[in-house]
Amino acid sequence: MDNTLLDRAHALAEESFLAGSGPGGQNANKVATEVQLRVNIYALRLPPPVFARLREAAGSKLTAAGDLLITARQHRTQEANRQLARARLEEMLKAAHRAPKKRAKTRVNRVGKTQRLKAKKVRADVKAKRGKVSRSDW
Repeated sequence: MDNTLLDRAHALAEESFLAGSGPGGQNANKVATEVQLRVNIYALRLPPPVFARLREAAGSKLTAAGDLLITARQHRTQEANRQLARARLEEMLKAAHRAPKKRAKTRVNRVGKTQRLKAKKVRADVKAKRGKVSRSDW
């Protein structure tokens, strides 16, 4: 992933500050330290596989209009929360650029195949003997 994408994402990001909810006393009530970062993922012009992985990773953070909402309210200052939100955005973009590893097919050797088939036969015999008993079986 190149830095131009990160620069473009930071340039497109719109920040808004909210009064943080929860505990914190007077500081939380007076100061709007919570940061909400909003980035339109369509404007990022990502390649289709990366775009699909980002949509999958974003989940409920993605709005119907294609805006990715990231909120940060962990710290007491706006600047610290702003850096945290931007770091989360970067991490999400980096994760979307990482392609998942291809799964290698497992190969079973001849001995393993015969053992598996023998075990299947044993189970089939056990299950076949569970049926109703008729008079001719006595």
